[in-house]
Amino acid sequence: MKREFSAGAVVVRSMAGRQWLAAVRPGGKPEGVWALPKGLIDEGERAQETALREVTEETGVEGEPVAKLGDVRYVYTWDGERIFKIVSFFLVRYRHGRIDDVPPAHRHEVAEARWLPLEEAPRLLAYKGEKEMAEKALMMLAAGGST
Repeated sequence: MKREFSAGAVVVRSMAGRQWLAAVRPGGKPEGVWALPKGLIDEGERAQETALREVTEETGVEGEPVAKLGDVRYVYTWDGERIFKIVSFFLVRYRHGRIDDVPPAHRHEVAEARWLPLEEAPRLLAYKGEKEMAEKALMMLAAGGST
């Protein structure tokens, strides 16, 4: 079985007394389908580097890594081939940038990017593993990791 390795991030920032998460609506997905920024790890790249690169490519913002949240593992089928995929997720602290400034080269991948309330992310995100990563981020921040 073919294997793929990706990395992504739960990018968090504080605004107006609340914690917010950077989410994307992947290209071709209907309104309301929210996901975390993520992508394939390039050759010679570390997972954390990939996560930070994908955040910037897909949302237009930049961040600083805080901690690894965990891995999501699943199998999917593409062109009749089963693929085992591992996606490593990191908690990332927002540094700067405008979330609506998705770079033009990546607008085919991302239809929309926006801030969602972090406490609602486990309900708003579309994919089970990503919901779990948002929950882990909430727990980590509640335990004292600040952004």
